[in-house]
Amino acid sequence: MTGHAPKHFEWEAEGGVATITLTGAERKNPLTFDSYAELRDTFRELAHAGDIKAVVLTGAEENFCSGGDVRDIIGPLTEMDMGGLLRFTRMTGELVKAMRGCPQPVISAIDGVCVGAGAAIATASDIRLGTPRAKVAFLFTRVGLAGCDMGCCAMLPRIVGQGRASELLFTGRTMEAEEAERWGFFNRLVEPEELLGEARELARNLASGPNFAHGMTKTMLNQEWNMSLETAIEAEAQAQAICMQTKDFERAYRAFIEKRRPEFEGD
Repeated sequence: MTGHAPKHFEWEAEGGVATITLTGAERKNPLTFDSYAELRDTFRELAHAGDIKAVVLTGAEENFCSGGDVRDIIGPLTEMDMGGLLRFTRMTGELVKAMRGCPQPVISAIDGVCVGAGAAIATASDIRLGTPRAKVAFLFTRVGLAGCDMGCCAMLPRIVGQGRASELLFTGRTMEAEEAERWGFFNRLVEPEELLGEARELARNLASGPNFAHGMTKTMLNQEWNMSLETAIEAEAQAQAICMQTKDFERAYRAFIEKRRPEFEGD
């Protein structure tokens, strides 16, 4: 997918790392019907892209994403029948499922505004880096909707805890950057001018690792949400046994014996 050429957001791929940049800076990089669909399709393709090992998701010009565009999405939704509304809400959910389903680690680099569906996409990422001026809000109740959008009621409690997630989803209030880091939403905060570089460096480190094993880790993180501890332990035993059959596992052993750094190839 190095030559992937989307129409509704920016795409850059180098050294096994893809960078997706949400655009529309004058409106803080909102999502539209077209960008939702193209993001969904892109993450679906990533599931089969051997040349992309990690993904960085960010926004243009000091903001991450302002959520669904008021003119392009919110207005038209008020005129749709139930069938049309369900097609839309299921499509947005398919984006999250595609993000969780692709084997590549997804790192969101978040500066400025990260609200509504933008916050949901950040929540669906595997790792989140923020800046001190980042502001996160699940605004759905502010427009008369439930906080249960795009899987937020399933994912957010697992990141920040049930009580904190309940407060954020009921009130729609803004979570400031330091609070978001303290609560575990952000893995860490970096200065705005260092954000993209830090995210890409992390992505490069992951991309140089055992990619098959990274994909297995992500799969198990997803699947074990619905498992008992006993079932999870057995599932992990099977997953780890599969990884022990990879050439990367043997490469790591040889490198250790030879006192050098392993060079993983993802097989």
